[in-house]
Amino acid sequence: MPKANKLIDESSPYLLQHAHNPVNWQAWNAESLKEAQQQDKPILLSIGYSACHWCHVMEHESFEDEQVAQIMNENFVCIKVDREERPDVDQIYMDAVQTMGLNGGWPLNVFLMPDQKPFYGGTYFPKKNWLSLLDNVALAYQNNREKLIESADNFAEALNSSDASRLQFGQSDLQGFSAKTLDDTFQQLEKFIDWDNGGTIGAPKFPMPAIWRFINRYTSLTDDKKAMEALELTLNSMARGGIYDQIGGGFSRYSVDGEWFAPHFEKMLYDNGQLISLYANAYRLTKNVYFRSIYKASISFIQRELMDEKGGFYSALDADSEGEEGKFYVWTYEEWENALGENSELMARFFNISAHGNWEKGQNIPYQNSSPEEFCKAGNHDLQEFLKKLEVSKKTLLAKRQERIRPGLDDKILCGWNALMLNGLCDAYKAEPKEEYLHLAKRNFEFIYSNMLYGSRLFRNYKNGKASIDAYLEDYALCIQAFISYAEISGNTDALQKAVDLADYTIENFFDKNEKLFFYTDNQSEKLIARKKELFDNVIPASNSVMAENLHWLSILSGKTQYMEISDDMLQQVQHFLKKEPRYMSNWASALLLKAYHSYDVVILGPEAKNMQQQLWADHHPNAIILAREKADSGLAVFKGKELLKEQTTIFVCQKNACQKPVYTVGEAIEQMRK
Repeated sequence: MPKANKLIDESSPYLLQHAHNPVNWQAWNAESLKEAQQQDKPILLSIGYSACHWCHVMEHESFEDEQVAQIMNENFVCIKVDREERPDVDQIYMDAVQTMGLNGGWPLNVFLMPDQKPFYGGTYFPKKNWLSLLDNVALAYQNNREKLIESADNFAEALNSSDASRLQFGQSDLQGFSAKTLDDTFQQLEKFIDWDNGGTIGAPKFPMPAIWRFINRYTSLTDDKKAMEALELTLNSMARGGIYDQIGGGFSRYSVDGEWFAPHFEKMLYDNGQLISLYANAYRLTKNVYFRSIYKASISFIQRELMDEKGGFYSALDADSEGEEGKFYVWTYEEWENALGENSELMARFFNISAHGNWEKGQNIPYQNSSPEEFCKAGNHDLQEFLKKLEVSKKTLLAKRQERIRPGLDDKILCGWNALMLNGLCDAYKAEPKEEYLHLAKRNFEFIYSNMLYGSRLFRNYKNGKASIDAYLEDYALCIQAFISYAEISGNTDALQKAVDLADYTIENFFDKNEKLFFYTDNQSEKLIARKKELFDNVIPASNSVMAENLHWLSILSGKTQYMEISDDMLQQVQHFLKKEPRYMSNWASALLLKAYHSYDVVILGPEAKNMQQQLWADHHPNAIILAREKADSGLAVFKGKELLKEQTTIFVCQKNACQKPVYTVGEAIEQMRK
């Protein structure tokens, strides 16, 4: 094995994958940045993540090659970054490459001056192109330094310009919050929906949970038939496609086609946490038991393959095993027959497994064309008998698959991603109050609380018994959201108080009082060449949009009016932008639903409180937080002035703590919310 470089002491699986490259890789730190200045060399910054297929390809083609490594080592200070550990660095240099007019993606390879200012970049380069680029950049640095400095200064200036100002956030003529804004947003969003396959138009196809979270909530509040149609089409199509692991549960990151068929096989915690929430809440809305089966199987996948013994959740599974993408998940017809025996033909028809293969090299990706009910009706099969065979066949196939060489595991534990999973478990518990889900949520809450939280400061990463890297706004926002959800299902008011503490820290250290939005990085953390704000929802919702929703609820629960003022200011200045970019403002739209429609804080006190809470959860009330306790907790504003009446369990339905007449049945409470 080649001699190790400086990455050998890192904890990131992605960095460790490159620790024996002949390239003299270093991590992003004060030492490596200082070396670039001392040696007066440009920085070659390469960013990726462990489950990234093309990152592996470029490593094998170029970074493991002695000739390529020699050129890189002679002319550059070579720095590797795991984008999942350092999204702040990735965010800046991804913006830089896109500002250059180039396509973004990973691996991201960017050339910087010694002062960290970028002057050129790109994504994946084949070896021949990479060698040519290295030579050209090295020559330009030697012979045309002044032009590169000028270019780098211009890019750095562009990176420091305010996105909010450029996009004219805050320049709204809209006064107050209107349901019409949300109607207009959905009508614009409709234009991007793929009405044949679900999801949004085009390929590759990403689940984009924030879009469907908004549509689910919008449907619940408006009973819009078109929104319901889009939601059910998408959730059914995703769950039947190859993007969903039909054998083991859980979703891959995206499908390369427009029909959800062939996935890019990596499985990410952040997708699955959000999709568990989405399917659980869609089940509450539609009562479709198929949606319940999807979130249940996805939770089982997470427990089986991504759960740490202490209750944390790992980040991802690679797409590749044995050097081939998807090899762990696909089947030849012979493998299928050998595994299932007499059930193989029936299950092959249901999962579209053929002798010639439905994918590459005679391999098959299991997927469904129809539900079991539709399949049995078309084939004249007994449904109950088929369902028994289906369950047995899945268990058999899963056991057989477990004998294979597994994909690589990214075993770092990220704070914000764990919060998304915690939130998913909370939503699953509301949909189906199983003690198993509450237990998993409790363990994960306690893991974050004990291992990633010090006072009111969070850390981004946990690995090998150690927390590291200052947390970002994403981590704070998603943790606050998850702690509120956990407090609701568990009755743990300490979780609610910790959410308040984290909100106070975030306002003090991330909030920009001029633009009334939050920076992505902590004021007490490392200073980079630009300090950015995350404004657009993507595969993970924008941290600012999550904070707008968090502060709305925390104001009600804690009585701190400052929170509501900030939340209102944030949404006031972006609401006019929602219908312009509905695909990337969908979580903002979810937050706006709390303003444009009534939001309810429901408190249930008494011996039957938990039972009544679960009855209320059976339906989807997206604009309600429902707290249940035997006795009021005087430490929180939401409980003040409320007590058990007539010696029977009492329900208080309130709007921003202004309560309606206390009632004693779930039906009466629902009627008050409907009004």
